[in-house]
Amino acid sequence: MPNVSVFDMEGKKVSDLELAEGIFGIEPNVSAMHLMVVNYLANQRQGTQSTLTRSEVSGGGKKPWRQKGTGRARQGSTRAPHFTHGGIAHGPKPRTYGFSVNKKVRRLAMKSALSSKVAAEELVVLDALKLEAIKTKEVAKVLAALETGKKTLLVLPEKDDVIYRSARNIAGVKVSLVNTLNVYDILNCDSIVVLKDAVAKIEEVYA
Repeated sequence: MPNVSVFDMEGKKVSDLELAEGIFGIEPNVSAMHLMVVNYLANQRQGTQSTLTRSEVSGGGKKPWRQKGTGRARQGSTRAPHFTHGGIAHGPKPRTYGFSVNKKVRRLAMKSALSSKVAAEELVVLDALKLEAIKTKEVAKVLAALETGKKTLLVLPEKDDVIYRSARNIAGVKVSLVNTLNVYDILNCDSIVVLKDAVAKIEEVYA
């Protein structure tokens, strides 16, 4: 089973923690992680882009010239795509880009992402994070003591407005809960700082 060190808010090691092999110690499945990243990014797309077709452009109700006898090609409307001010042919219309992923694949991708962070020694377990007031400087001080990377994901076991509001203004830091954790955020950070209680919760969810 993989072992990691547990640190306090001053960056000092206080104990060791044995992580669940089936969640933090598996062979990462790259294809599953890639699929979940594509899925996450696709679900972020609004899909609201829209163009006007020939039937939606104003005007063009009258036939521009008679059908026969002019020597020109027959035309039915000046709002056809090849005319100036005409409609757009095959242009984008509002659509949903999202797609669903099998539950087993989602779980495999999450376990793979967590395991890859442990293998790369980019997962830091924090004993506790207690703030008496909303202080950005205090969270920055803790992260500096833990020597985290430029992009850090802070995982909490449950919602804590004091920690969230203290950390949200630090560049490169994102706060996430166990139930909102996703593969993209895990892979997109240089370091993932997980509270000890959050580790237990992750193991409970993905056991």
